[in-house]
Amino acid sequence: MTFKHLFKAELSWTSKKQEASVLKLYSKSHQIKIEGKPVLNVSAAKAFKGDPALYNPEDLLLSSLVSCHMMSYLYVCSQNGIEVIEYSDHAEATLEVSEDGSGRFVEVRLKPKVKISNSDQIQLALSLHEKANQLCFIANSCNFPVLHEAGCEVI
Repeated sequence: MTFKHLFKAELSWTSKKQEASVLKLYSKSHQIKIEGKPVLNVSAAKAFKGDPALYNPEDLLLSSLVSCHMMSYLYVCSQNGIEVIEYSDHAEATLEVSEDGSGRFVEVRLKPKVKISNSDQIQLALSLHEKANQLCFIANSCNFPVLHEAGCEVI
């Protein structure tokens, strides 16, 4: 049996035409609203003439993968009796842009570093990243590889 969950987001943008020129330039900044949560101010990446102080869709996609993998990983660790003390990640996403202006992510590299309490479980803890990837809602929705360079140590 499958379950379906509906997620909703509302986007709002207003034209703030920059100084008159032959080319019509539009601001890339906008707001995303999700009921019951703070407004998220978003823009294009700096490379695409956006506001570098704001989050951009590429940041958000990578953040979603990092967060979802961690939650899936903690879930499989709890199922396998592994006590996770700390979890960190310094992930990277590679975006490829074509001459026609289209683009896509070609890969994401998650680099989770985990600290656990039992040295006998290091190999199991490392192997569970694969299971977490299989469960991750966001990774399962991507059409590019999500790779893992995991590390584990004991506290």
